[in-house]
Amino acid sequence: MEKNVIVETRDLVKVYGNGMEVRALDGVDMRVMEGEFVAVMGPSGSGKSTLLNMVGALDLPTEGQVLVSGQNMAQVRDLDTFRARTVGFVFQMHNLIPTLNARENVEVPMMGQVSSRSERRRRSAELLELVGLGDRMDHLPNQLSGGQRQRVAIARSLANEPAMILADEPTGNLDSASGQEVIALMHRLNQELNTTFIIVTHDSAVARQTDRILIMRDGDIMHEHQVGTPFEEDLGAFRRSGLGKAIRAGDPQALAGFSQEERAVMERLLA
Repeated sequence: MEKNVIVETRDLVKVYGNGMEVRALDGVDMRVMEGEFVAVMGPSGSGKSTLLNMVGALDLPTEGQVLVSGQNMAQVRDLDTFRARTVGFVFQMHNLIPTLNARENVEVPMMGQVSSRSERRRRSAELLELVGLGDRMDHLPNQLSGGQRQRVAIARSLANEPAMILADEPTGNLDSASGQEVIALMHRLNQELNTTFIIVTHDSAVARQTDRILIMRDGDIMHEHQVGTPFEEDLGAFRRSGLGKAIRAGDPQALAGFSQEERAVMERLLA
């Protein structure tokens, strides 16, 4: 079945400052399809978070267009309502309200969107079950682990059944095991709910679990990579390594110390 474009940017430019101007985005053209699971990577200052803010209508472009579900964000009269119904956000800091329990935190985005208190309670309980926290609904944030708090944040981002989730470094404050669990959860939700995920990350291990990686540099998307199987990704990393490049170039010193059988295997893989 053919998928529709959910996000499109056209020659997107964002300039900050009056005197010393900083060109955070410099003519970004991007398309993301419904149900995609996409990572955005790049060095600090490359424009990753600025791009996410533009897509989520948290900031306005200096030039160019952002279209979400076919609507030009510059022409949407009530951005707050549009954002609440269309986009969910997950940040590096979970931003949970410390005096509210998990269920109450998940209910917060529904205020003003879902009038029935019983419906909000039903929906928040359902979402916490979905992220594996059905037995932690009445716990305050300080009674939860870092990974559990981020799961609550993910449940909260789904509160209004958005078409798209924007996640800015969602594993940045987690240990590697918790980070893997959070990304695996996002991937499962992407598969089960067909919710589009755009994830800004500096972690290549996180990015390799998505379907497509957009590489940013100097305010623009310089390259994109369709993610393959784990074997293909590992082999690609080996090809790009110093050893892989040396073997492919035929450097005899690169294979010193390896048995004849091991040399044959590496040469065959890199052929």
